[in-house]
Amino acid sequence: MNIAVIGTGYVGLVTGTCFADSGNHVICVDNNQDKLNALKAGQIPIYEPGLDTLFNRAIREKRMTFTDSLADAVKASDIIFLCLPTPPGANGEADLSSVLKVAGQIGELIDEYKVIVNKSTVPVGTADKVRMAIESQTNTPFDVVSNPEFLREGAAVTDFQKPERVVIGTSGEKAAEIMKELYEPFVRSGNPIIVMDERSAEMTKYAANGFLATKITFMNEIANLCERVGANVDHVRRGIGTDSRIGKRFLFAGIGFGGSCFPKDVQALHYTARQHGYDFQILNSVMEVNDNQKLSIVEKIKGYYNGDIKGKTFGVWGLAFKPETDDVREAPAIYIIQALVAMGARVKAYDPEAQKTFPAAVGEEVNSHVEYVEDQTAALKDVDALIISTEWNEFRRPDFQNFLKLMKQPVIFDGRNLYDLDRMEALNITYFSVGRRGVNINRKVIDA
Repeated sequence: MNIAVIGTGYVGLVTGTCFADSGNHVICVDNNQDKLNALKAGQIPIYEPGLDTLFNRAIREKRMTFTDSLADAVKASDIIFLCLPTPPGANGEADLSSVLKVAGQIGELIDEYKVIVNKSTVPVGTADKVRMAIESQTNTPFDVVSNPEFLREGAAVTDFQKPERVVIGTSGEKAAEIMKELYEPFVRSGNPIIVMDERSAEMTKYAANGFLATKITFMNEIANLCERVGANVDHVRRGIGTDSRIGKRFLFAGIGFGGSCFPKDVQALHYTARQHGYDFQILNSVMEVNDNQKLSIVEKIKGYYNGDIKGKTFGVWGLAFKPETDDVREAPAIYIIQALVAMGARVKAYDPEAQKTFPAAVGEEVNSHVEYVEDQTAALKDVDALIISTEWNEFRRPDFQNFLKLMKQPVIFDGRNLYDLDRMEALNITYFSVGRRGVNINRKVIDA
């Protein structure tokens, strides 16, 4: 099939590349000429495991091209995917200006039947708005489809190529058949293509992310209570995760969720509820708890140092919001480092992929107190304590002797529960994690 992908951000680039790899001809459209030049030269602006191999093959075999001409892409394509940014406003409302602007332009350009697909995460009712924007400019027949993405950063290629389900929201039978034919190569193992109305498809994406965010937040609340009653959240997680009604996934306690999806989608769903006169109380709590959870590790640091960390240096392992990505949007490390610097501390920070993307997220003033080092070992040298904020695999099995040899004192504040408590105690490492007892070798006072 001939496909246009409007927008070469994270979703657009993964979508275009995976469709091209399955034999379609894809034209990617963007108005950023520097990005287009880089893409044409084979340079991918994001880090996503496995994407580079598919991307380079699609270019080499001439199944994917790049342009700044929307008109050329629309003319050459049967299906047009809108993969445009929908950033949250101050009140949580998703900004649809880019989506509706491009929809109107498409209306001016089409002269034969097209399928226009909302791939961006958009509020309920957006398909209707896109349809109206196009209808205002043309009498040519077309269909609008809501086709939400369910891509996990760090596993997006696998998620796209082997989806657990494909959701297609459309009231047009012709569009539904075209979309099912497009996705058929990806569901040969039997996973379902679910066809529904547009509004239900839009709600499905928000409901999925809202539920997962709630599950994470509930487990973090359990972890906080475990610390106070002397329970171990790892044992609790295993105890409830074997219940098939609950499941094992998204039960790991930590310092909160971040990224481009969960925070934005929870806010947008909450805003939609308010707009329709509904008080979504669970989401109120999810947002509040998650904001507090990101700084819970700072409270432990303050407790350990009796509120005074001025002049101290902290190593930080992990800047991305999760492993296998360079995305730092809403990453806990942002809030942790900002808080430490505000209290007079300095930071040595390391992340395998997010070293380049992180500085812009905290600004010049904070960066003046942060040293970005070349590896995890350098982040340990002469620091007062280590903070672990992202669970990269390389942090799971470090040389534990480095904690003893390189740090001023072997003190670790682990926001991802990477290490065994008994092992830390045997090594004489002071170790605080989430939802588990503290290993306090120095016997300083710390509030749970």
